Amino acid sequence: MMHFIFSDEAVLLFDFWSVHSPAGMALSVLVILLMAVLYEGIKVGKVKLLHKTLESLPTATSQQLILETDQDSAGSSSPPVNRTHLRWFLCHFGQSLVHVIQVVIGYFVMLAVMSYNTWIFLGVVLGSALGYYLAYPLLSMA
Repeated sequence: MMHFIFSDEAVLLFDFWSVHSPAGMALSVLVILLMAVLYEGIKVGKVKLLHKTLESLPTATSQQLILETDQDSAGSSSPPVNRTHLRWFLCHFGQSLVHVIQVVIGYFVMLAVMSYNTWIFLGVVLGSALGYYLAYPLLSMA
């Protein structure tokens, strides 16, 4: 079916997540709603993490990296491990992991909506609204 239906029966994401009762649908909507809230929370968390990462790095990092690159190319042997580089790498790695988690949850939520079940769709919409409502004020606490 390629249209939305009001039904208490659906298969969501995996074969074992098969819903056949109103109670099962209510529980499934709650789980999907929480996934949508989590998705919105991760989006805000990712912004805060980026902000903290940029604050933790020295302000002259870009100039320092250019100078170190010039010194390395001038003929010095293997340069010592720089704490700034390591910290930047760890922060970038953390940002990448958070991004992957956000993408996976986002696709799960999208695939749940593609069940074309109206209850699931409403759970996603309500979860996104609730997640944004709860997480957005956290941005001002940075």
